[in-house]
Amino acid sequence: MKAEYEANSLSVTNAVSMGTGVMIGAGIFALTGQVAELAGPYFPLAFFVAAIVTGFSAYSYIKMSNAFPSAGGIAMYLEKAYGRGTITGASAILMALSMVINESLVARTFGTYTLQLFDIPATSFLVPTLGVGLIIFAFFVNISGNRSVGLFSLIMAVAKVVGIAVFALASLWAAGGICPPPDPSGVSETKFVGFVAALALAILAYKGFTTITNSGSELVDPHKNLGWVIIYAIGICFIIYMLVAIAVYSSLPLSQIIEAKDFALAQAAKPVLGNYGLWFTVILAIVATASGLIASIFAVSRMLTMLTDMKLIPHSHFGMPGPIRSHLLVYTVVIAILLTVFFDLSRIAALGAIFYLVMDVAVHWGVFRHLRHEIGARAVVLLSAIFLDVSILGAFIWLKLASDPLIAVIATSGLTIVFVGEWAYLRSQSTSAQASVHKH
Repeated sequence: MKAEYEANSLSVTNAVSMGTGVMIGAGIFALTGQVAELAGPYFPLAFFVAAIVTGFSAYSYIKMSNAFPSAGGIAMYLEKAYGRGTITGASAILMALSMVINESLVARTFGTYTLQLFDIPATSFLVPTLGVGLIIFAFFVNISGNRSVGLFSLIMAVAKVVGIAVFALASLWAAGGICPPPDPSGVSETKFVGFVAALALAILAYKGFTTITNSGSELVDPHKNLGWVIIYAIGICFIIYMLVAIAVYSSLPLSQIIEAKDFALAQAAKPVLGNYGLWFTVILAIVATASGLIASIFAVSRMLTMLTDMKLIPHSHFGMPGPIRSHLLVYTVVIAILLTVFFDLSRIAALGAIFYLVMDVAVHWGVFRHLRHEIGARAVVLLSAIFLDVSILGAFIWLKLASDPLIAVIATSGLTIVFVGEWAYLRSQSTSAQASVHKH
C-alpha cells in the first residue's frame, strides 16, 4: 500500500492550496445565491455563522489529524473510533460521495458561469456538456502525478484568492460601501428556520477542508503540520467568503441575487463593474472551478484507495491496467459525470450537504465515545459540534420536504443503500473468511 503514496511529496503550501482549491472551487460561486434564497438579506451573516460551526467541526479533524495522519484521512479516523464495521465503512463512503457530489457541483458551476460570456441561459444543455469536459480535463491532470497536481493547485489557488479579493474590494468601492441597493420587487420575510437551513449550504462551502486529511501520508511532517494546514485553509476561505458575500449584498438587490442564484457573482459584477467586471468574474470562476475539481479528484481518489486497502469497499479492475488508485480515479470521474448530467445545482448541493452532515455527526460521536481521552479532545466541543450539525440538518431537511420532497427521498434512499450495502458487503466478507478457515 505504501507504494501508492509518495512520502513528503506535498509541502504545507501545496496542501493549503489544495484545501482552499476545493473549498473556493464551487463554494462561493455556486452557493452564494442559494444561501441567499434561504437566508434572505442575512446571507452574509450565514457565511459568518457557518465559519463558526465549521470551527467546531474542524476540532475533531485537527485532533485526529495530529494523532493519526494517513492517506485514508477520515476513513482511518472512523476505523480508530468504531473499528472495522458498518458505521466506519458507510460513513467513509458518505464522505467520498459528498466529495464526488461536490465535483459535479463544481463542474456545473463551471458550465453555468462560462455561458454568461455568451448570454446563454443556465438551463442550456451546454451547462452539463461543459461540466463533463472539465471533469475529463481534471482526470488527465490527476493521472500525471502528485507533483503536477500540487504545482497546478498552488498556482491556481493563489490566482483565484487574489482575483476574488480584487473582485470583492472593487465591487464594494464601486457600490460606495456596504449598503444594499433598493429592491422594488421586494422579498418575503426570512424565517429563523430558513436561516438555519441556509447554514447547511454555507457549511458545504467550507467542507473542503476535510480533503486535507487525506494527504497525511504525503504531507511533510504531518503530525506537526496537518492540523495547521486545516486552520490556514479555513481562515483563508472565511476572509474570501465574507468579502464576496458583502460585495454581492452591496451590489445587487436581493430578488435579483435569488433569481440568478446559480451565477450570482457574475450577475452582481454587471451593475457596478460593467462588462469588464463580468468577464473578470467569469474567468475567475473558470479558474476557481478548474482548480477545485482537480484538487477534489486528487483527494477522493486517495480516500477510496484507502477504503479498498482496508477492505471496506469492493473493487474490480474491469480489465484496466495500472494501480488501484488509477482505477478509482476512473470510477470517481464516471459518477461525477452522471451527477453533472442528471442533476441541477440546487439538488446537487442539497444531496452533498445531507451526506456530509450525517458523516460529520458520525465522526464527532465516534471521537466523543471512543477516542477523546486518547487524543485529548474536550467533550463540550464535540457535543456542541454534534448539536449544531443535527440542528442544521434537521432544519434543512424540513425545508426540503416542503419545497423539493424528491431530493429528500433520493437522499434517504442513498443513505439506506450505503448503510445496508456496506453491512451486506462486510457480512459476505466475514462469511467467506470463515468458510476459508473451515477448509483448512
